[in-house]
Amino acid sequence: MSAGVFPLETRTASPLCSPSHGPWTQCSVLSDPNKGKGLGIGTRSQWALSFGTAANEDALSAGERLATNWPKPGSRTTIGGSPGPAAIREGWFRETCSLWPGQALSLQVEQLLHHQRSRYQDILVFRSKTYGNVLVLDGVIQCTERDEFSYQEMIANLPLCSHPNPRKVLIIGGGDGGVLREVVKHPSVEAVVQCEIDEDVIQVSKKFLPGMAVGYSSSKLTLHVGDGFEFMKQNQDAFDVIITDSSDPMGPAESLFKESYYQLMKTALKEDGILCCQGECQWLHLDLIKEMRQFCKSLFPVVAYAYCTIPTYPSGQIGFMLCSKNPSTNFREPVQQLTQTQVEQRQLKYYNSDVHRAAFVLPEFARKALNDVS
Repeated sequence: MSAGVFPLETRTASPLCSPSHGPWTQCSVLSDPNKGKGLGIGTRSQWALSFGTAANEDALSAGERLATNWPKPGSRTTIGGSPGPAAIREGWFRETCSLWPGQALSLQVEQLLHHQRSRYQDILVFRSKTYGNVLVLDGVIQCTERDEFSYQEMIANLPLCSHPNPRKVLIIGGGDGGVLREVVKHPSVEAVVQCEIDEDVIQVSKKFLPGMAVGYSSSKLTLHVGDGFEFMKQNQDAFDVIITDSSDPMGPAESLFKESYYQLMKTALKEDGILCCQGECQWLHLDLIKEMRQFCKSLFPVVAYAYCTIPTYPSGQIGFMLCSKNPSTNFREPVQQLTQTQVEQRQLKYYNSDVHRAAFVLPEFARKALNDVS
């Protein structure tokens, strides 16, 4: 999941890394901690980089350092003025967030590959010991090379395989390219429009996540770097499928979990259109999911919630909210059933037609809670 759309009124420019500096400008705070003092780069989940003991020397050898004046053991480079909820300490990245209080995820860091502050968010990429390259936005893990395929394949194939003939697809967000990679695999898809507001995320992903960003070379793609809200307002009744690959509902991204956003997507869909949006975790956000399901049922004749497993997302799961304007849609039975040959040809590692059906089978506590929604 990755941030890609923000309401116009919430945008703010970074004083440090403006677009004119180019996508590969790294914040000087990484090479000289003294230069970072007082910059006050605040994000929705502020974070810090610190390197404290000899354990870090094992994880980050001298040959792997980005610069000769990389912070030495015992020093601490802080972004935002004080240590935040996500940090690299003693060779470990640690993610915490108010959306999942009382728990944390840590990954061992082998090399810090990239850091910058874009106009919209903080962007960090590091190579982990066991999960490959990791993309972090505003202190929250968006994807890792090891497990990204489960989320990307599901958020793309659940709606596409539920539509009889998806020809034109809109992707909101998804700057890492993973959703796009899966969408362009479908032979029926003739055109894909992607709206990603932060071009720096795209460029960073092309360099450090090439296996995900491969879809950007597709001739089916029209890339719109800009605000997804405004784009949909200007393109009504235009798409067979809309997929929103959003970050978590904090700060500007919170608007992507509101009824008004789903109403906007509805107007951008064709009369038999389907949408699929990142739907948070049933273990952590059941009340939010219930609220979303309730307003979706007031807008669409068919609404369903599915999920997949993914180790590096909070609690190891992430969900999807699916809605259809066609009352005959049955999300639980894919209208496009993939043969084993098709699964192999598309190089799918997680999704198949059996997994599609199983994704809608919820544990009893979640099934009961969501079925109680009128």
